[in-house]
Amino acid sequence: MRTLILGGTGEARQLAHIASGERGFDIVSSLAGRVRDPLLPEGEVRIGGFGGAAGLREWLAANEIETVVDATHPFAATITANAAAAARDAGVPLLHLRRPGWSEGPGDRWIRVPDSAAAARALPELGERVFLTIGRQGVGAFAGLTRQWFLIRAIDPPETELPPRHEVLLARGPFTVEEESRLLASRRIDVLVTKDSGGDRTEAKLAAARAARLPVVVIDRPPLPADAEVVETVAEAWEWLRAKASGVR
Repeated sequence: MRTLILGGTGEARQLAHIASGERGFDIVSSLAGRVRDPLLPEGEVRIGGFGGAAGLREWLAANEIETVVDATHPFAATITANAAAAARDAGVPLLHLRRPGWSEGPGDRWIRVPDSAAAARALPELGERVFLTIGRQGVGAFAGLTRQWFLIRAIDPPETELPPRHEVLLARGPFTVEEESRLLASRRIDVLVTKDSGGDRTEAKLAAARAARLPVVVIDRPPLPADAEVVETVAEAWEWLRAKASGVR
């Protein structure tokens, strides 16, 4: 069974690793190409966009794709929407693999907002030294804030207008709680901004912020397409693929 995995996440790499080692599965992983030095999965890999939903639909047909797993980042709303439209039009089964989001616990001081623009509006009341950990996408929403100082952490340099007072820190997780605590202290951070990405690779910053009693602005995930079939674990996605393969055979 020929399967397209829309990837870029650890879960996508794990699923490609499992499926590529099994007879009867032909896996193609697709990466958007936004990270300069991506972590590549096993098996066949393509890098770059498809040209919207129509381009993806044509690619699915031309490459005889029988199933699609959308294992992209929870905030990759455009490709997720394109995948839903293309798979529906092509009559190809589609599964969305989404790790669970983070949950607020005792001692946390979270302010949930719907998007980066709302996060920027919330900051003036929360602090003046901001740790911005949303990747490089959406950083431009904070460019108009002239009073705050920003520590902007991303894997690659942002390619947009930045706040006038800032430091860019290029780093890739996972990070430990101790590392995050030292970073908060050394930069005198008084508010953290993050996306609700979920997972354990970057969760340590939340524990460090909790220990330091810092407010955390949490940007909510965009909604999935209507009627989306969703699982939260690689094991569930693999069971779905095996079930689909049995049906194909």
